[in-house]
Amino acid sequence: MPRSGLVLTFMILLMFTACSKSANPLSIETTVQPAAENASKRIASTDVVTAVPEAVEIATGASSEVTVRLTIQSGYHVNANPPTFSYLIPTELTITPANGVSVGAITYPPPINVKLSFSEKPLAVYEGETKIRATLKADKSAKPGEYSLATKLRIQACDDQVCYPPGTRDLTIPVRIK
Repeated sequence: MPRSGLVLTFMILLMFTACSKSANPLSIETTVQPAAENASKRIASTDVVTAVPEAVEIATGASSEVTVRLTIQSGYHVNANPPTFSYLIPTELTITPANGVSVGAITYPPPINVKLSFSEKPLAVYEGETKIRATLKADKSAKPGEYSLATKLRIQACDDQVCYPPGTRDLTIPVRIK
């Protein structure tokens, strides 16, 4: 067969293959559509969780409790502390001591247990509104005044299908030492 005939045969086979219908006409759409939906739905954990620390007043040499109120958007949850499984990322509050104020125990709220489609066991999570509490102590040598404590909240938001990349919210706790 001359070379031009071989090329022509190859081109016809290529066109036939490209124009043939698949056995399942929806297979291409169902493969492409979720990827397109996920690409337009990029969720950051910090976008679905707000955190507001309450101001706290502490007498010199005394302790007081501070509350950080979390609001998790409907349809999402964050893992409890401690989480159900060790590989899950817990919600975690970190407060940096400063200006004679030390940090005592951090208390996480009791979780709710939610059965999700991807887990055989219910997961311990927080949804809606919840509060994390921490004990702060002003040393006897702490000077009276208004201060701010740098605080970080690490979270991983999930919906009923997927967990999104974890994120950290930088917060400031207003402290008044009297």
